[in-house]
Amino acid sequence: MSAEVVDSEAGVDRVGDERQSSPGAEKQCQQQQTSVVEEQLADDAAAATSAAEEKQSDSSSSQQATSRKRAHEDSEPVPKKVARTELDDTSKDSNVPSDLSTTSKNRDNVNATDSNQHSGQSTVPADHTNIVASHYNQLEEKGLSQRNQSRIIHMRNFNNWLKSTLIKEYIDKTKQKKSLNDPLKVLDMCCGKGGDLYKWRDGYVTHVIFADIAAVSVEQCQARYRDLGNRRYPPLYTAEFLAYDCTKVRLREKYKDVTVQLDLVSCQFAFHYSFESLQQAECMFKNASESLKAGGYFIGTIPNAYELMSRYHKADGKKIGNEIYSIEFQFDKNDVPLFGAKYHFHLEGVVDCPEFLVYPPMFEKLAWKYGLELVMFEKFEDYYERQKNDGKTRLGKMQALETYPPSQDVPLRGKVPEDYQHAIEYMQSSTGHRKIGTLSQAEWDAITLYSVFAFQKAKTHWNAEGKPEYIKT
Repeated sequence: MSAEVVDSEAGVDRVGDERQSSPGAEKQCQQQQTSVVEEQLADDAAAATSAAEEKQSDSSSSQQATSRKRAHEDSEPVPKKVARTELDDTSKDSNVPSDLSTTSKNRDNVNATDSNQHSGQSTVPADHTNIVASHYNQLEEKGLSQRNQSRIIHMRNFNNWLKSTLIKEYIDKTKQKKSLNDPLKVLDMCCGKGGDLYKWRDGYVTHVIFADIAAVSVEQCQARYRDLGNRRYPPLYTAEFLAYDCTKVRLREKYKDVTVQLDLVSCQFAFHYSFESLQQAECMFKNASESLKAGGYFIGTIPNAYELMSRYHKADGKKIGNEIYSIEFQFDKNDVPLFGAKYHFHLEGVVDCPEFLVYPPMFEKLAWKYGLELVMFEKFEDYYERQKNDGKTRLGKMQALETYPPSQDVPLRGKVPEDYQHAIEYMQSSTGHRKIGTLSQAEWDAITLYSVFAFQKAKTHWNAEGKPEYIKT
């Protein structure tokens, strides 16, 4: 698809109404969530017992490297203040982007969030970090031409655009608080093959620590970094590369400079792997927070548990999906554990991998335990809506939207009429648009499974017992 067409002719506005859940149902759900989370975090004795059990389990597992990069966002084509978004479970109807009015059929409220359903931590029969590491170590490196033939190329590019926009937004916020030549240091946690190498270069950061569970991916990331440094670009940031499991290893002990103070931590499409257990989730948050400066940001992308459960409740069995993605849940929809709620995710052209549900209120509570205050949590479609105008040029350059109607020599990626019904209806109801930019309905349904998040590191006060106490901003 032509970048010029997407950037100039294919507008990026959306039209259409958005429905919210009833206030009564929302209030009841939030009360139930708060009660469950408070009970979980208040039970220190249970947590200590669980930690001991985890320690025993960990002794038999190998310590490899940190989480990973999802295949749907691994390719790398060449601010206003964020308002706080509450972690509620209201699911708005969302439209396919770019001048299109398309109502999704999968946007009902989650109704499985009471205390009986979130009763505690499940018993996970095996350590899945080795499975994840093996999965990503075995992924083949695909060339650009092969990636461009993918059914989900525009979905990948859209996700990459969203990551690029998120990273740029928080680099800009960080620089606003710095002098011109102050260093900007980053931890790219779960870096995969280095899909964000160019983003850090474009943000003019000074140092990046890359960490991932898959040793092969880290090697590929390092090779890409060397290749990038050999090109005629402005001076490249310095870097270090770590192959460790971020859910079990304290990264700070592995840094070249253990006293390093980070300005930004990024974890894209990977944090949910840590919710296999409470101990792994806490280790991830500790790694994100421990070396982060007060006022620094921890940002990322994560599956939206409310959206996943909404679709699960509508399904007859334990499977949901469409032609490009499928999810098979390994837990009862009416008995959802806070940790170890496993499901298998399969994306078109990619072998499936076990993942874990992240309950948003627990996500926020655990983060605050490590001094991370939630400042933004938005569904992908809402973040797109907020950023589409500022990011319009990048949408075109990164070919994040598919041109409709297509050129004669460029077939549509979607093969069923329903994939572009929204585009047809928009073209019929509008004037002056010869071509627009869009995504197939199948891709949009997969994209809207995710959310973006941002935490800010609070100021730390050490009490008389030598324990940290955090002060909210």
